[in-house]
Amino acid sequence: MPGRRPSGSRGLAKPREAATSGRMSPPSNAAPRPSRPAGLTLSRLLPYLWPRNDPGLRLRVIAVLLLMVLAKVVTIAVPWLYSRIIDHLSRPDSIVTVPVLLIVGYGLVRIMSSAFNELRDMVFAPVRYRVARDAAMRSFVHMHELSLRFHMDRRTGGVTRAIERGTEAVETLLRMGLIIVPTLLEAFMVIGLIWIVFDWRYAGMILLAVIAYVVFTFAFTSWRIGIRRRMNDINSEATGKALDSLLNYETVKYFGNEAHEARRYGDAQTRYARAATQTQYTLGLLNFGQAAIIGTALMLIMLLAGADVSAGRLSVGRFVLVNTYLLQLYAPLNFLGSIYSSIRNALVDLEHMFGLLEETVEVADPAHPLPIAARLHDAAPVSVAFRDVHFGYRPDREILHGVSFSAAPGTLVAIVGPTGAGKSTISRLLFRFYDVWSGHVMIDGHDVRAYRQADLRAAIGVVPQDTVLFNDTIGYNIAYGRLGATQEEIEHAARLAQVHDFIVSLPDGYGTRVGERGLKLSGGEKQRVAIARTILKDPRLLILDEATSALDTHTEREIQSALRAVSAERTTVVIAHRLSTVVDADEILVLADGRVQERGRHADLVAKGGLYAAMWAAQDAGMDDSAQTVPEKLPV
Repeated sequence: MPGRRPSGSRGLAKPREAATSGRMSPPSNAAPRPSRPAGLTLSRLLPYLWPRNDPGLRLRVIAVLLLMVLAKVVTIAVPWLYSRIIDHLSRPDSIVTVPVLLIVGYGLVRIMSSAFNELRDMVFAPVRYRVARDAAMRSFVHMHELSLRFHMDRRTGGVTRAIERGTEAVETLLRMGLIIVPTLLEAFMVIGLIWIVFDWRYAGMILLAVIAYVVFTFAFTSWRIGIRRRMNDINSEATGKALDSLLNYETVKYFGNEAHEARRYGDAQTRYARAATQTQYTLGLLNFGQAAIIGTALMLIMLLAGADVSAGRLSVGRFVLVNTYLLQLYAPLNFLGSIYSSIRNALVDLEHMFGLLEETVEVADPAHPLPIAARLHDAAPVSVAFRDVHFGYRPDREILHGVSFSAAPGTLVAIVGPTGAGKSTISRLLFRFYDVWSGHVMIDGHDVRAYRQADLRAAIGVVPQDTVLFNDTIGYNIAYGRLGATQEEIEHAARLAQVHDFIVSLPDGYGTRVGERGLKLSGGEKQRVAIARTILKDPRLLILDEATSALDTHTEREIQSALRAVSAERTTVVIAHRLSTVVDADEILVLADGRVQERGRHADLVAKGGLYAAMWAAQDAGMDDSAQTVPEKLPV
């Protein structure tokens, strides 16, 4: 009831406080996050490079830094030896052995420079891939920690693509960091050496060139970053549309809308192509500006050096030395523009992935959770209670209006009512996919917010109406109910679910792959696999959400005995449309407009002549003669 919703902040209460707190509003849709400074994004990557619990990784990082410095010291020595060789060869009275020794030293130094660089890359390789793996794993785990609301509001393709691009961005940043940091280190070492060997004029000109290059690159690339962001957004949109269309392949075919899907995808790709083309144009301008700065600096310094040689202040070897240093700096600095652009692009992708990590965990575990047994053989069936529960998926639309009911351990409660009454919402609140606005959802006498979510969900088994299977084998999908189960246990569960004979009749048996979302199986086959999966889990609380809705009458009757055996010793909540399947329930709740309108046993509700009686009469009129004579029993 909107009138009872409190004003003020909409933050969720702490898990421990939630069990006793008052009414709580649902979270509103968060506003888009503004882009963050590059330094802040990079700072979030540093803990992965310097983990507290991995001294081996820290030693590798230190070794990489030492090898980086050694490689640059040796690299700077190469032009100096080369200039000495030229000076000796230009003197008529030079001793032949001296240039030979310098030439040998020159070659050895070049070899050492290459060796240090390659050794640096080899030492750093495990660090780079370890950091990328850790960042991807943290993002993936965080996605599973987020509430169902987040996943219903976001396209799965866009989320997975953001993680994929973010992982690639981590590798790019670390790989490029091994180029840009040594290049800048070399630039400042060269400037200092030129100041010592030559004078401040040469060092000042090189320093100004480097500063102009970096400032231009930073300013131009910062302007380009908006284009890159727009290109990424369009790419995510196109990927999400493609994935959504392919996941709904059958629906597209049912309505003959292949051309419509192609137009939607093609429109996104066209907009992506325009943004990508603009990105390429601006990249060309960036590269040209960088080349112009370096070329101008090279020309001015060579003119100055040529004048000093003509005046006798510099030898030919020193002229070659300054020229060689400039050319040696030119190659990596020219490449630095593309590197910097790649780094900025990677920062955008990394920002998207870290943005996922900043998504608030709406449903959080308590600081001091209570223990709860998971499997039935470890404890008795659970008790379930709803106490004045108010809840809605949106702040402006409440679904449940003060729902209250209870189920004693080992009993069966059925929830019936028209579509949209809030029946499936009750199962989602039991699983704690969402937190209630007010009231309490109780399991074993405690609010569900007092338990760890993993422990709570381990104690609950559900057979959903819309069964979704992994794109793996039938055996894997059944074993998913209890990872580590033996083949005998898997087959026993399949027999109870009346699906074993069908599985062994397949060419690959339990190794048969079911396809994307179980597309290769019929609706009834998928539902029986879901029932087998829940049987294998052996939960203390069983939720049957239209568990036999996809089965024909004959198969449904066959599987009733299995469901009776499964639910006989545990607390069961049945959500049903077919009233003939709930006539033996201990209590039937008639839900309408988010409120419990009627409750009681089947005979009492029919005799009452209310909403349930009207629903029973409507369904009874549609049954065939056999169904009217012998109504199907509830699985108890």
